[in-house]
Amino acid sequence: MEPKKQKAVLENVPEEKDFKENLDQGLYADDIDIFQINLCKKCNLSCKHCHVQASPQNDRIMPKKYLQKCLDILKIYPIDTVDITGGSPEMHPNLEWFLNELSQMDLNIMVRSNLVILLEEDYAHFIDVYTDNQVELVASLPGYNQEKVDRLRGEGVFDSSIEVLQLLNQKGFGKEDTDFTLDLVYNPAGSYLPGSQQALEREFKEQLNSKYGIVFDNLFSLINSPVGKFLNYLVKSDNYKNYMHELINSYNEETLQNVMCRNTVSVGWDGTLYDCDFNQMLNLPINNSHNHLSQFDYEALQNRRIEIGNHCYSCTAGGGSSCQGSLEE
Repeated sequence: MEPKKQKAVLENVPEEKDFKENLDQGLYADDIDIFQINLCKKCNLSCKHCHVQASPQNDRIMPKKYLQKCLDILKIYPIDTVDITGGSPEMHPNLEWFLNELSQMDLNIMVRSNLVILLEEDYAHFIDVYTDNQVELVASLPGYNQEKVDRLRGEGVFDSSIEVLQLLNQKGFGKEDTDFTLDLVYNPAGSYLPGSQQALEREFKEQLNSKYGIVFDNLFSLINSPVGKFLNYLVKSDNYKNYMHELINSYNEETLQNVMCRNTVSVGWDGTLYDCDFNQMLNLPINNSHNHLSQFDYEALQNRRIEIGNHCYSCTAGGGSSCQGSLEE
């Protein structure tokens, strides 16, 4: 489903409350703490739940001139964290150069990896690149059993993920006595909300350690947003209305204080700026004249009005959801 069609579907939630009705004065950014950069839509996997619609056939990658512009911005403005995502960031031809440049700044550098690409000959060296640049590695693992993971991500992906996690542990990632952070990202396999992030983290740690000797730092629990391939699944399986009903009935006003769009700018592969990664996938750029890297204006973006829609219920349901996991303990 194309982004414009997805947006049209999301704007029509029969017999439900429009998200905008919850916000009398709208939603505004507080600051820019996180600069999230979507390097590419290309990926070695084609996961069924991928909201980015990444795949081996998707050749959209960020030009190097935009990576340089990101570096220029990060050198000037007091942004704490750069969050590198994709697709598979490792498939961008300039990732190693970009990380080397970033590591010379006083920044928290996060890279989101699907893990299994690090077993491929052309990309295995990135384990050392991440070590050398003290990257916080955020790894996607939607479950701790083979059947669930392979069903979502492809045959053999679970075993490969376990192998890579063990390699990362050998390098010190996830170990208490090192500075190499390893976080895992969990999201439900279907059209339901995840349980408590704290409980899930305990469960993942117990299962992965007892069965495979794997340790990690934090588990980020994400609520599936009805965009991309997941929206396609909801519509095709006739689950869209029920899922939106669950999200809306679970709306939690307290999460609005910490939603990621309030302190994040999301950069698309073509340099367009968005309030969040989900808006990026729906072609909803920042709603002012400074919505491209070439027009970047820190002050104008700091307190901007955020573009919202009914997909925002996925970040404000239950304990909330962000790229760094649940918003409430």
